[in-house]
Amino acid sequence: MTNASTTSAPSSTTERANAFVAAHLDDARALGPRLAGAIQDPEAFTRLLQDGLRGLADADYRAGQHFVAPGLGPTHGVRSPLLAAIGRAFEHETRDDRPTALLYLADRLYREPEREVLWFAFGLLERTLATEPERTWQLLRRAGREATEWITIDTLARPYALGVLAESYRWAELEQLVYSPSRWERRLVGSTIATIPHADRRAGRTPEVAARSLALLGLLIGDSEADVQKALSWAYRAMAAVDGPATTAALTVETDTAAQTVDGHRAWVIRDSLSKIEPATAASLRTRLDGIRRSRATASTSVAAELVDRFGDLPDPAGRPEPPLD
Repeated sequence: MTNASTTSAPSSTTERANAFVAAHLDDARALGPRLAGAIQDPEAFTRLLQDGLRGLADADYRAGQHFVAPGLGPTHGVRSPLLAAIGRAFEHETRDDRPTALLYLADRLYREPEREVLWFAFGLLERTLATEPERTWQLLRRAGREATEWITIDTLARPYALGVLAESYRWAELEQLVYSPSRWERRLVGSTIATIPHADRRAGRTPEVAARSLALLGLLIGDSEADVQKALSWAYRAMAAVDGPATTAALTVETDTAAQTVDGHRAWVIRDSLSKIEPATAASLRTRLDGIRRSRATASTSVAAELVDRFGDLPDPAGRPEPPLD
């Protein structure tokens, strides 16, 4: 493992992070070809990946991960640029390999406890969506059900977004998550919508995407969970770049509701979404919400929560045995 040779310690956290990445970047890139040599042996592949990640670990970064994402679970503490370098090198070396092999690698990596291994698997599943859509989606859905924190959910959002854009009926599956008892699956709705315009800059920026997305956000806004609210405002900001007038109209309607019902959950999401719409309109909506604050003691006011209260929760698939990929 290479080490940086410097005459003085970095003067800031950012400089230290950059120095760490620079010192370990060659090792990360070299790991990709080694992993490619084990593509047909999931057990050997997993051992190589785990050994390589341990060598790239940064204890300070690991502590920071767990501070910002309580419930994260075991991590090595490998910085994102290094994970990305491994993924790029591996993809380059395996560009001519059959995607089915990647699917079985991802399935094996899911059984490892460290989150970086799971996140690496998500990158493999992005590559199998086109040729193995159903079996890939099975693994993506499983990751959403098992998630316990926002980093994994927001990392999962990219392959989820690509899956939704590839198969239009996946919008209906995304809608099912609106009613999930898991706040992480509900967050996945917002995170996926927020990611769609960036996952595919052509297919992800159509009026139809905006219309479908705003309809789902309209079902979820009013959710009482802060983790869900943050993803909703992120999604509204993303949709403002896709269809500004439609997003402005949607936020105006939600402002009417929030003002009439003194809905703090809804108001928080709206205020956090306004930076991407026309400034004068944003200022007007913000003024109308003045003094309306969210409270943890207040239950969800979303349409989805109302429907769940009326008809009951969807069956919870958590804990059920996963069907085999074959």
